[in-house]
Amino acid sequence: MKKRKEIKQKAKNFKRNGGLLLQQQMSSTEGIVEKTKVFTVAELEKATDNFNENRILGQGGQGTVYKGMLMDGRIVAIKKSKKVDETQVEPFINEVVLLSQINHRNVVGLLGCCLETEVPTLVYEFIPNGTLYQHLHGQGDEFQITWKMRLQIAAESAGAIAYLHSSSSAPIYHRDIKSTNILLDEKYRAKVSDFGTSRAITIDQTHVTTVVQGTYGYLDPEYFQSNQFTEKSDVYSFGVVLVELLTGKKPIHPTGNGGWISLAAEFLSTMEDSRLSDILDSSIVDEGKEDEFIAVAKLARNCLYMNGKQRPTMKEIAAQLDAIRSAQMPVPKEVKPAESHDVVPEVIHFHSGPSSRSTFSIDDGPPACSIEVQPLMSRT
Repeated sequence: MKKRKEIKQKAKNFKRNGGLLLQQQMSSTEGIVEKTKVFTVAELEKATDNFNENRILGQGGQGTVYKGMLMDGRIVAIKKSKKVDETQVEPFINEVVLLSQINHRNVVGLLGCCLETEVPTLVYEFIPNGTLYQHLHGQGDEFQITWKMRLQIAAESAGAIAYLHSSSSAPIYHRDIKSTNILLDEKYRAKVSDFGTSRAITIDQTHVTTVVQGTYGYLDPEYFQSNQFTEKSDVYSFGVVLVELLTGKKPIHPTGNGGWISLAAEFLSTMEDSRLSDILDSSIVDEGKEDEFIAVAKLARNCLYMNGKQRPTMKEIAAQLDAIRSAQMPVPKEVKPAESHDVVPEVIHFHSGPSSRSTFSIDDGPPACSIEVQPLMSRT
């Protein structure tokens, strides 16, 4: 009787967690069935010692990630979603389907999922060295990454995002590029992760119209104003990551008057005044070459143009970073901005209360709430 009840509950969970939708997606998308394993609850409970608290790798707004070991000895990361309401089903299935179609050495691999649990669960390859954010911003005793490693991480991440954008079957916009979503493996190679908000598009599409989602400090101002997310919105976010790699600074930090200033605005101001050396991470100044710093800084600046059309593509960014690494030093061409439109948000103020039109996450910053962009800073 008890076993029958458990079987019935598992079937109910499977249906509620989008099992039927996933089956439909899997049957209509070539290659997913072969790549994606559907795990049982028993397999994941055994892998995590019944989801023991000691196995927790990290927790966030979307759920909890556990370290586990499968029967074949593989170490995995098991992402157990926090929310179970119907609005979360589609993003979950979306992540399964998208990741199942991706095959790139610098993208975190999806091994499978489990829908029998009370909350939907994803099983990924385990990436042992944490996030880029942790290494740049000194959380714990993380190894200090060198300038050479930073260039490699930038080039690998750019290559992975370019791959997503140029996929022949269905180009993918990541929609949440940030240093916490770039993981580092045992050799400190980059692995782009977290595809819960990503969108696959048709070849002839140029944008996705959607409620604004993103992370403070990385959000494309053009997307915020128009609700239209393009491939150049990912480019803007990646530009902020490049600035983090150059400066070691967080994407936003507090001002003296209760506001928060964006790293992008601070960086662009120093570039205008030819004061790049003032903002460079002191730990890499003696190691790197001045022309490398300048080339990466100019590339980051081009990524941060207000007008998305003036930003380079991820393919161009990846090629330029590879050239910089190999000492074939192309200085990124400066695109002259339109005189009255090339602006970036300078100071962001946060107000309590939920936003009716925007959804944001925060990385070690202010509480999630509505956003108001103060007067813009001209860069002309």
